[in-house]
Amino acid sequence: MESKDLTFTGHLDELRRRIIISLAAVAVCSCLAFWKIQDILSFLMIPPVDHLVFFSPVEAFMEYCKLAFFTGLIVASPVVLFQLWSFVSPGLTGRERGAFLAAMPFSATLFIGGAAFAFFAVLPWALKFLINFPGPEVVPVISISKYLSFVIMLLLVFGIVFELPVAVFLLSKLGIITPLVLSRNRKYAILAIFVLAAVLTPTPDAFTQVMMAVPLIILYEISIWICRFTYKKEQ
Repeated sequence: MESKDLTFTGHLDELRRRIIISLAAVAVCSCLAFWKIQDILSFLMIPPVDHLVFFSPVEAFMEYCKLAFFTGLIVASPVVLFQLWSFVSPGLTGRERGAFLAAMPFSATLFIGGAAFAFFAVLPWALKFLINFPGPEVVPVISISKYLSFVIMLLLVFGIVFELPVAVFLLSKLGIITPLVLSRNRKYAILAIFVLAAVLTPTPDAFTQVMMAVPLIILYEISIWICRFTYKKEQ
């Protein structure tokens, strides 16, 4: 009983140590991001948005802090993920450990690719549609809080949904799904993708929804190929 208590205490100490390291990394990166916060904001402002406003004395400062935190979290994510992996990996089997290690590089690449696609391809069109839709009689006054929330949400959504091949790879590696299941349910998956795109995209126009749905359909087909390759390898 005493041994179990010591083991449990040791796990808690290790968890606390890794959380402290992760928080320290995020704090340092956030401070560095706050130092260059105006440059970061300028990078995120794309036409037709050329200036932002704020409606309370603390709004701009608080939004700068939020943006610095999210930037710091992204920059420090390798450290955070490494600490998380170091904590959970001893409890995984060799097969599970190998699957997650193989998926990590592709996961980061796909998330960055999804966010980049949203920023350079989807966001300009979405902003142009939303700002010009009311007509010339209505002048847009965009607050810094609303704009940053819109941009960050769009980047996160596209980054997350682009993780589909990684999720399929892990599930097939662990024997949870098979390529036959994915192939037989293709039409239902395509329908679900269009529904998901309609729900997740922040604009009501069909073009933006298609801009999310089409890459997801392509990623679904790639996922089937990945699942077939992984399934054959595991046999």
